[in-house]
Amino acid sequence: MDAVRTIRSKRDGRRLERQELFDFVAGYARGEIPDYQASALLMAIFFRGLDPEETADLTQAILRSGSVVDLSEFSGPKVDKHSTGGVGDKTSLIVAPAAAAGGLLVPMISGRGLGHTGGTLDKLESIPGFRTRLTLDEFRRALRNTGAALIGQTDDLAPADRKLYALRDVTGTVESIALISASIMSKKLAEGIDALVLDVKTGSGAFMKTPESARELARRMVEIGAGCGKRVRALITGMSQPLGRAVGNGLEVVEVLETLKGRGPQDLVEVSRELTAHMFLLGGLESTLEAARGRFDGVLASGAALRKFGEIVEEQGGDGGVVEDYARLPRAEHEESVAAWQDGYICALEAEALGRASMRLGAGRERVDSVIDPAVGVVLEKKVGDAVVAGERICAIYANNRAPLAEVRAAIRAAVRISEEPCPPPPLILEDIS
Repeated sequence: MDAVRTIRSKRDGRRLERQELFDFVAGYARGEIPDYQASALLMAIFFRGLDPEETADLTQAILRSGSVVDLSEFSGPKVDKHSTGGVGDKTSLIVAPAAAAGGLLVPMISGRGLGHTGGTLDKLESIPGFRTRLTLDEFRRALRNTGAALIGQTDDLAPADRKLYALRDVTGTVESIALISASIMSKKLAEGIDALVLDVKTGSGAFMKTPESARELARRMVEIGAGCGKRVRALITGMSQPLGRAVGNGLEVVEVLETLKGRGPQDLVEVSRELTAHMFLLGGLESTLEAARGRFDGVLASGAALRKFGEIVEEQGGDGGVVEDYARLPRAEHEESVAAWQDGYICALEAEALGRASMRLGAGRERVDSVIDPAVGVVLEKKVGDAVVAGERICAIYANNRAPLAEVRAAIRAAVRISEEPCPPPPLILEDIS
């Protein structure tokens, strides 16, 4: 194919034909088109956009670069959940075991951290021995044995997306609605699912900064799913401050376990509950949202979701002992504090700035080849709406390298706003799109 012609077409604002997209994606997946040409097309798409039909074609092109999982051997409803990414967003690690404990089959293909946001795979790999790269046979076995499997893309599933995903992170093209839609939906359609719940985040810590852009992304993904015969629902949720208190892979696993034990922060529990409830609803296990929420509450209160998490960890080669012994997780050498500089109320915790501070410690990727440190990150001891007194700790910093600590402390202080007047917590669930 003529890759340069395709790049020029989109650069100049022309619509790409279905076959052009299929040929370009297939050529890139085979290694016939180099990264620099793929980067050029990504940037052209970022600025020029894709219309809904082009986005659907790109999704199908990425999907057809590999195989689609056949899960017809499983009789139960197969439902997944996906988040567009945010700071401190560890809901997948709660939703997957809760949904599986409640009777769903959860085939979950997840991604790694992009920029200031964390990735489900990075969090899971902070558990010693946990394997996120499974063969399709191992994937099916995990589903059969535990009812859930949390993996990255295999060589067979949407291989073009794996390459494009990494390239977007280092070329400043992450925030494109068309590229996000195609990336997410190609992976999800490859899973062999019946239904999908999307968590589309908006706010300073999300890729979609405004509710309008989040709504556009949600609608486009719902349309793609519906066009492929899948039941899809999207919740637009707030990401103006980190979700929960922990930001950093191993630290977030501890918070997940505390949540599964009934001791999680209220905002994390609420979002996880709503997402899981909609999964139960789409899977046909409940007929009302209230009953579906009750099913989530039940698997949490009984300990079934926690036991399921342990089963998933052990099935995928991880150390199940972390469920009760957090010392088995990686631990940072140094702990520092950021304290309140005046009396008042926390009125802002800028999520993106806090995510970038955690990334500076080594919890995220500045480059595609950056090595993640699973032990480092920050833990917020105050959230928006909380009262503070001067000298009280707002945030704990966990680091293995002292060099960036002064910069990180300054960034966290700049991300926090303290007001003399009370401030209400921001809303969590903003909209439901189906």
